[in-house]
Amino acid sequence: MPPLAQAIEYYTYDDYKLWDGEWELIDGIAYAMTPSPMITHQAIAGEITFELVSSARKCKKCLVVVEQDWKIDEVTVLKPDISFICDEPNSAYITKAPLIVVEIISKSTAKRDEKYKFEIYKEERVPYYILVYPNDLKAKIYRLEKDEYIKQGDFSLEKYEFRDLECTASIDFEAVFEKFRK
Repeated sequence: MPPLAQAIEYYTYDDYKLWDGEWELIDGIAYAMTPSPMITHQAIAGEITFELVSSARKCKKCLVVVEQDWKIDEVTVLKPDISFICDEPNSAYITKAPLIVVEIISKSTAKRDEKYKFEIYKEERVPYYILVYPNDLKAKIYRLEKDEYIKQGDFSLEKYEFRDLECTASIDFEAVFEKFRK
């Protein structure tokens, strides 16, 4: 084993449960979450949550949760900004792949969200992965087709409907970004 690999500490979910603060665990490596996100980040997350909750209100088996732990295995625990989950038991964490995951990009999380989490969500078969860029007032939606994410487009003024899920849901990006346009 190379010397650097020996110097890296690896953790498990049992370690993760004991930590103070906000963390994610990817393949046994701990990643500290940045301090509280910018107000725009939180406000956009609220608007997207509202859109998903409102559009899926009649669905009895699906929920929208914010910053909830998703325990993928003993060495990987993620905390997506927004998750659309269905038929999930009432537990301390998400136990199976959400149907929609939304990550709101900041400078400090861009590489993790665009590269590492992108691959993890694809491997875990999350049907929809949405990357939101608050500075650009744009969202990129990816849909899992076979084993690859296919970009559905860039969204700023459009509405996207998720019709192939257990519950119909949608996001109107014109409404999401409206308060932030100058």
